[in-house]
Amino acid sequence: MTNRRDFLWQSGGGLGGIALASMMGKEAQFPPKAKRVVQLFMSGAASHLDLFDFKPELIKRHGEKSDFGEHVEAFQNGLGPWKKPVWEFSPHGQSGKMLGETVAPLGEVVDDIAFIHNLTGKTGVHSQATYLQATGFDRPGFPGMGSWVSYGLGSMNDNLPTFVVLPDHRGFASNGPKNWSSAFLPAVNQGTIIRPGTKEPITHLTPPESAAYLTPQAETDAGRLLAKLNGEHFAQRASDSRLDARIKSYELAARMQLAAPEALDISGEPDYIRKMYGLEPDGRSWPKEINWKEEADYFGRKCLTARRLLERGVRFVQVWSGNDNGFPRRNWDSHEDIERDHGPLSRGMAIGAAALIKDLKKRRMLDDTLILWTTEFGRMPSTQGSKGRDHNPHVFTNWLAGGGIKGGISHGESDQWGYKPADRKNPTQVYDIHATILHQLGLDHERLTFRKDSIDRRLTDVHGHLIEEILA
Repeated sequence: MTNRRDFLWQSGGGLGGIALASMMGKEAQFPPKAKRVVQLFMSGAASHLDLFDFKPELIKRHGEKSDFGEHVEAFQNGLGPWKKPVWEFSPHGQSGKMLGETVAPLGEVVDDIAFIHNLTGKTGVHSQATYLQATGFDRPGFPGMGSWVSYGLGSMNDNLPTFVVLPDHRGFASNGPKNWSSAFLPAVNQGTIIRPGTKEPITHLTPPESAAYLTPQAETDAGRLLAKLNGEHFAQRASDSRLDARIKSYELAARMQLAAPEALDISGEPDYIRKMYGLEPDGRSWPKEINWKEEADYFGRKCLTARRLLERGVRFVQVWSGNDNGFPRRNWDSHEDIERDHGPLSRGMAIGAAALIKDLKKRRMLDDTLILWTTEFGRMPSTQGSKGRDHNPHVFTNWLAGGGIKGGISHGESDQWGYKPADRKNPTQVYDIHATILHQLGLDHERLTFRKDSIDRRLTDVHGHLIEEILA
């Protein structure tokens, strides 16, 4: 028997059909290929040249003076000799995709992935570039992609948030919560932070152990009184979305007290699943030095949590990696030493991401779950110092899988050095990525708008086109 939510989904884009109808007077224009999204964000700028974008010319010219054939303005001091990939590349899958050694675990699922190698950014500054990938704008004040998806499609589970953020356990990326802010959209569409594997994954969801005076009856009575007062207050201030969001957040929190602990409890997962995601026994200690097993455990735990949230109806999950700004770094901003930083991070990421794809596929969820792997920009083909690479906003790699994406292909090319797109007149931009994701969700990126300052704002600004070559 089809329930109301399934009926809405099947007849015009689910709750989004209703949302868009009320917003624009018409239904979504096309049936969706995907229901949900996972965004894997490598904070600090992962090197396409050492992971995914194989450049034989760099191997041939390694150690020679770099000559770009044009003026190059480095972010720091990154115009040393040409630098070959740190790790050996080898072919994987039926597609024969060349992958760096540390991301070889992705070779098991490489035929499910579409790589985009000609993505360009606008700036080599971390904060602005992160904003661009997260929100479609390189300055603050705009909603994150997850907020737009939440706004356009609504919830599939009233007991869990629509948009969930799983931050790196070491801290936030550049801009912090502004990356998943709802900005001018209704505040209810902002991301909810969850920290898997911690004593309190969701801050302030449950009373502290010391508050023994908070009995179930007291909670019930207080909830009824608060609901009454909130209702009276809201009736006088109906235009304030922040108040509405606050009321709804408390109501959601009450429902989450029952639903969230079960969703976040991975103790019941079979051993083979935990092993596939790279999880080590609970309570083990880690060495001081950065190492791939620790990175696999942390990233895999977030990926497994993401799967559990997705199968329970969360619409958009954002997973962050590499947000330590101490020294030596445990992030992707490898100015000093690519091998030291990227090695553990990339292997840990590859184990978790590959497990997520395999797990979703086994559960028949990959077909309607879209996975996006991204970073804020790439890194230079020339050496910084002797072991690092400087920022390169001119070209880098993203990849997508699932949700109607054609796997086993590479779209676009970088030039022989991996410095800029091979076809500089026809690069891929973040707007194209966002437009394509919205399209797979059944949303027209030009019609998903919100009126702000007399402008119909949208995720893709005034840009964006579908990357039709990667659509199945």
